[in-house]
Amino acid sequence: MKRLFTTWAVVICAMFFAFVETAQAQQNSVWIQIAAHPSRADAEARARDFAAQLPDVAGFSLGAGWFGVVLGPYTRPDAERILQVYRREGSIPRDSFIAFSRNLRAQFFPVGPVQNTAPVVAPAPTEVPAVEEPIAQTPEPAPAALPDETVSEARRSESRLTRAEREALQIAMKAQGFYTSTIDGAFGRGTRRSMADWQAANRFEPTGVLTTLQRQTLLDQYNAPLISVGMQRIEDAPSGIALDLPAKEVAFDRYESPFVQYKSLTDLGARVFLISQPGDQRTLHGLYDIMQTLEVIPLDGERKRNANDFTIEGRGKGMVTYTQATLRNGQIKGFTLIWPEGDEERRSRVLTAMQTSFTRLDGVLDPAAGADAPQNVDLLAGLQIRRPRLSHSGFFVDDRGTVITTSDVVASCSRITLDHDYEAEILLNDAANGLAVLAAKDALAPIAVAELATTTPRLQSDVAVSGFSYQGVLGAPSLTWGVLSDLKSLDGNEGVARLALAPQDGDAGGPVINNTGAVIGMLLPNRIGNQQLPDGVSFAVNADALRLALNSVDRRPLASAAEQSVPNEALVRATSGMTVLVSCWE
Repeated sequence: MKRLFTTWAVVICAMFFAFVETAQAQQNSVWIQIAAHPSRADAEARARDFAAQLPDVAGFSLGAGWFGVVLGPYTRPDAERILQVYRREGSIPRDSFIAFSRNLRAQFFPVGPVQNTAPVVAPAPTEVPAVEEPIAQTPEPAPAALPDETVSEARRSESRLTRAEREALQIAMKAQGFYTSTIDGAFGRGTRRSMADWQAANRFEPTGVLTTLQRQTLLDQYNAPLISVGMQRIEDAPSGIALDLPAKEVAFDRYESPFVQYKSLTDLGARVFLISQPGDQRTLHGLYDIMQTLEVIPLDGERKRNANDFTIEGRGKGMVTYTQATLRNGQIKGFTLIWPEGDEERRSRVLTAMQTSFTRLDGVLDPAAGADAPQNVDLLAGLQIRRPRLSHSGFFVDDRGTVITTSDVVASCSRITLDHDYEAEILLNDAANGLAVLAAKDALAPIAVAELATTTPRLQSDVAVSGFSYQGVLGAPSLTWGVLSDLKSLDGNEGVARLALAPQDGDAGGPVINNTGAVIGMLLPNRIGNQQLPDGVSFAVNADALRLALNSVDRRPLASAAEQSVPNEALVRATSGMTVLVSCWE
């Protein structure tokens, strides 16, 4: 009878002291979601069943064809208290959870005026009206301490454990290093010895048989990482995903296809993205590629892609990320967990809990979700796309994928790529002459290869540079025309030619060609150290210097035998095929 009084004390107090607070209080109102159905009729029937037993039952549309049954509204502390009591009493499902007003749409139960969304709050003690004893004055008792037992009593209580409960004890001991054998639920001599070792380490008598109290202590130790982050099951109807999440660390932020984004609540900085979108194998593989361009997915880590699923792990810049996604019945679903480095025990436990609890529900996130959010070429669903520290142009000089580019673009890079997709290594970095030679790590087949001029170009002749003027934003190189002003630099260096040409920063490293299509040099950056060249003045390392650099790394460039000028269209085709975007990544 006392438990009944305790339960209804919580509920009656929450109802009796209800009042509408300010607009801020309305924003802080929360609910307890206890059921969700894809059928409104089923949801109404379920709501009526709950209403026959519990107060504060309401029904709301959740969107995407789902209908939820909730209790409330309450303040957050009252909701957590009521959730705890109702779960313990079995009045609501164990997977019930805290829901927010922003996720609720049109009300369908009870029939009548729309329910107020302001929270029910408990006023200060001086404002509490007198209520009948013993309900108002009987506080909820703290959970009674589990009694310790004799060995024989412990054996009897142990005999009532299910196999899953016995396996859980072995798992908990294994996690702490006390048990190293198979998880089989069988308490043989090895398990008994492990139990005794655990008891001794925790200042219990080492009998090899755990009492009820000791079993609970062991499981509490094992589950401490999950308890500390508030692991709690959520069901997100619009995405068709249910799983356990660290509710003390993350909270729902927004829908922006293909993600349901959960933002960080604390300084820990944890974040979660649920992945949900319609598609096929091509969509899945495209998502795999796109995910790896995001800033929140560090470059270092294991990647694995199969026909119908993929996993991506990333470590770096103070964080560890893990992504998994699976294609099934035309729907791609999965999640990303972002966790700080240095907290591996909790991260691994949270990840395992999310993986084992992950459930596919009916429905998939609307591809138009979040379409009204601000758009930016550097954002994917509101997430920052990884950008290189510096990008310049370069060009292929042989059919092995050897590339010439500027020296500055390869300095202090953790990774160098060609066209973002192909990694390259440095064969030569000649900072004195401002050039570098790269080799693709994987075999490449360039569309076109540079042919270096073998004759001295004529002064005041037309020249052009092919380059990624805006560091790859346009997706293809462009030609910028100018004139050959001098065969040497201003300080008399005959390995460098001066041009009357106005390139963009991204053009540096691109091939400079004459009207026959022969490469007469490589464009140098307009800014060298602290010096900025005047507008319309550029310099290029000439073909002879390029040839010497290539010979020094055992590369033999092609020589141009062309004598006749070619149409601009032909120059564009040739230079587009040989010009490549070179990027330096931190």
